[in-house]
Amino acid sequence: MTDPERPTVRVDDLEGVAELDLARAARVGYPEAVYCEGKTADQVDAIARRLREAHDTGQTRGTVLFTRADADHAAAVLAALPDARHDETARLLAWPPDPPTPTGGLVAVLCAGTSDLPVAQEAVLTARYLGRPVELVVDVGVAGLHRVLARRELIDRATAIVVVAGMDGALASVVAGLATAPVVAVPTSVGYGAAFDGLAPLLSMLNACAPGVAVVNIDNGYGAGHLAAQIAHR
Repeated sequence: MTDPERPTVRVDDLEGVAELDLARAARVGYPEAVYCEGKTADQVDAIARRLREAHDTGQTRGTVLFTRADADHAAAVLAALPDARHDETARLLAWPPDPPTPTGGLVAVLCAGTSDLPVAQEAVLTARYLGRPVELVVDVGVAGLHRVLARRELIDRATAIVVVAGMDGALASVVAGLATAPVVAVPTSVGYGAAFDGLAPLLSMLNACAPGVAVVNIDNGYGAGHLAAQIAHR
């Protein structure tokens, strides 16, 4: 929910670097995220320092996520925000480091294979820092259907489900055929040549015959976790 006492537009211009949306949390209920890939370490450092100042002075609130952060980006964030949480698998940093007390429905993240784990972990942390309870299950791909069928109890409890899969991307259809909750499908770039760096699972998920599947972009764990958290808000 938005806060009527806070302005819904407050842009801070870091000239030549970024225009930070400091009122995003007040306007839509979720804080801004910083996509690090393509930015220099100095640019990320400047953004992190300004966000800390804004947080400390009450101009913004909530947890800021720094996504797709390589080692240099992470070092820059930690220099500005030493207590930030850094998850190397997800390439994500969160500050302040403690997620909010979980509210809303359960978000289940089903990861087809261990190779898909970086994207799945990005989805997990995004949903968790947006305030949802999250459970992660790894290595339940369709090469062994018994593995996902053994998770029926979790699938039945979930309010929103994120399915992360590369190669043929078939897990999304299988889970959607079992679940009452909506499925957010994330194709990954995992797979051999004909997977075309995630294009094949993307097309499979878009062509899912089971209803109730929404598809985000290739490797977009952040987008999937965010959407699932919004679905499970109430």
